[in-house]
Amino acid sequence: MFSISTRIEEALQQFENKDFAQQLFTCLAEQHFAGYLSSNNVQTFCQKYQFTTQSLALILLPVAACYAHTPISQFRVGAIAHCEDGSLYFGANQEFQGSIIQQTIHAEQSAISHALTQGATKIQAITVNYTPCGHCRQFMNELNSAEELLIHLPHSQSNKLSQYLPDAFGPKDLDIHTRLFDKHDNKLQLTTKNALILTALQAANQSHAPYSRNYHGIALKMQNGHVVHGSYIENAAFNPSLPAMQVALNGVRLQGYDFAEIQQAIMVEHAHHLSYRHMSETLLRLTCQLELNYIGLS
Repeated sequence: MFSISTRIEEALQQFENKDFAQQLFTCLAEQHFAGYLSSNNVQTFCQKYQFTTQSLALILLPVAACYAHTPISQFRVGAIAHCEDGSLYFGANQEFQGSIIQQTIHAEQSAISHALTQGATKIQAITVNYTPCGHCRQFMNELNSAEELLIHLPHSQSNKLSQYLPDAFGPKDLDIHTRLFDKHDNKLQLTTKNALILTALQAANQSHAPYSRNYHGIALKMQNGHVVHGSYIENAAFNPSLPAMQVALNGVRLQGYDFAEIQQAIMVEHAHHLSYRHMSETLLRLTCQLELNYIGLS
C-alpha cells in the first residue's frame, strides 16, 4: 500500500537543514499528509528559515514528487502551484497501469487541479523540477492567469509562460472569455438528499467545459468518510483536457490516501456530444476494483 509518510521521511533525510525538515514533516503529518502548505505555514517557514516563497517552493520539489504514482515510467516529477493567497499546492505525475498512456496526469496538471479542487481562484506561478512539456504548456494556457503566469525551474526562474509557448493558441481564439479558475456554475439540477451525490453534482457544476459543454463531476468517499471530488477541466486544444475521474484520483493521492482506500464512487454527467462514463468506469476498476455509480442528466 502507498505510504506517503514513509516516502516523505526518506526525502527529508536528504535535506541539509534538519530542523526545517522536522518542522515540515510535523506540519504535513498534522494535516494527514495532504500535499499543501497554507499561506500561514508558508509565511512561518519563510520568516523562520529566511526563505523566499520562490526558494521554499524549489526546496519542496522532492517532497511534492513523493506523491507521484509511476508504475510505468518509475520517473517522478514534482510541481508546486503558487496561489494568489500565498498558499502552495503540491502536484506530481500520476500513471495508471493497465490503462492507456493518455490517462497519465502530468505534474503541472496535478498541482493545478489540486489547487482548483481546494478552492483556489488564481495561480501566480508554477515551480517544477523539469522544463514543462508542450502538453503542460498548452494546459497552463487555459488559466485565467496565463498571460502573467511565471514558471520557476531549478536552473531558471521567473520566466513567463509566453516564453515557453510563443504565438499560442488558446481560449481567445475560440472567443471563450471564462477561463480556468474563474467562477463556474453550469446550473445542473438534481433532486436528492444524498450528500455524496450532491458533491458530485457540485463538481459537475464547477466543470470548465466551454468547448464541448460536457459537464461532469466525480465524488469519491474514502474508508474513513473523507470525500474527494473532481471536476472536468477542458482545454482549447482538446487533448490536454483532464477528465473529472483523473482529477479526483489525483486528489486522493495529494490528500495523502491510497487508491485502495476508496469505498464509494459517484459520477454525475451532462453528456453533450461525448461521454466520459466508460473511461471513468474502466479507470476506477483498474485503480481500486470498484464499480462506479453513474447518474446521467439530460
